[in-house]
Amino acid sequence: MKEKESLALIITELKGHINTKNLKGMARFGINTEKAFGVNMPLLREIAKRHKHNHQLALLLWETNLHEARILASLVDNPNLVTEDQVETWVNEFNSWDLCDQCCANLFEDTSFAYEKAVELSYRTEEYTKRAGFVLMARLAISDKKADDIKFEPFLQRMLDEAKDERNFVKKAVNWALRQTGKRSMNMKNAAILIAKEMLYLDSKAAKWIANDAIRELTNPNIIKNIKR
Repeated sequence: MKEKESLALIITELKGHINTKNLKGMARFGINTEKAFGVNMPLLREIAKRHKHNHQLALLLWETNLHEARILASLVDNPNLVTEDQVETWVNEFNSWDLCDQCCANLFEDTSFAYEKAVELSYRTEEYTKRAGFVLMARLAISDKKADDIKFEPFLQRMLDEAKDERNFVKKAVNWALRQTGKRSMNMKNAAILIAKEMLYLDSKAAKWIANDAIRELTNPNIIKNIKR
């Protein structure tokens, strides 16, 4: 009952902060606003602080099918209790790129199976599901600073294999993953640039855009200085 009471209070609070201006802005950025309130992230994070690591509440929030409630679900859940079945259920219900990215950054990257799941999801055909695989790769490259470079080598091959996907939210995720993987170390920078150069030979506008953008960033002197640090 405690979780159901918390759920009711949260939904009431979200409804009390409906922001039509934010909804219009979200729509301009390609976010699905069909079941959204336009509540900004700082407020969502403030609400989440009151309910941290509440797995049952997270599941109830997800079941509402409300945009901000689902983002909250990713913020309050306990990654140690998240199962692969749960991840599968959630990614198959993604209907917006920001929901995909929030779930990956707030929750999925902290699960014990994040590396394996990143590769697995990258093979899927659905746009947001495939995106989730590459967003996970990018997030792991950013946050798992103690990991050996060898853990990221399989990611590079997947980026090359999927670089021809012309869908906007996929190609941007591949690009993000490639750039972030390349920033981990000088060795990974060189490996990422080699993969990018292979992409340039592919008969694909998406692959060429991904490659050129990554090469431009990873050869930037300021970026190289940061990598060396």
